[in-house]
Amino acid sequence: MRALSSVLCLGLMLAALPAAAQQVAFGGLRADTRGPVEIVSDTLSVDQETGLAVFSGNVRAKQGEMRMSSAELTVEYMGEDRSKIHFLRAAGDVILVSPTEQAQSDAAVYDVTTGQMVMTGNVLLTQGGSVMAGTQLDVDLKTGTGQMQGRVRTILQPGGN
Repeated sequence: MRALSSVLCLGLMLAALPAAAQQVAFGGLRADTRGPVEIVSDTLSVDQETGLAVFSGNVRAKQGEMRMSSAELTVEYMGEDRSKIHFLRAAGDVILVSPTEQAQSDAAVYDVTTGQMVMTGNVLLTQGGSVMAGTQLDVDLKTGTGQMQGRVRTILQPGGN
């Protein structure tokens, strides 16, 4: 009997802990990763030697219905082919918005070729009235699935009345 109470007590304690990583469905955080990427900013600096393009000041990027804003956005092209984007690296108050969801973080890296996005630092995801926070959010923009990691905290809103 004592062993059973110890097991039940341990189970209750573990259930009360916040999740370390949580799988999340992102129906709204999907994008047509084959679509063009439009970027608007206050300034643009291009390094011909490295092939990096750095957009800074009030940066807004758009791909399909997905919108991203940040203080700075660095575009890395695929190898020697300067016409194909490989990575977008956003820094400074990054906000990713879809028609139904919004995610915020300190920084983000978007692999345009695979549709994978990693948001890091003070991540906050809002889906309707529900909110989730953690240190890293990994999202597959092709499938709309992802995982929140790092001391995940969640506030879920119950279904409609």
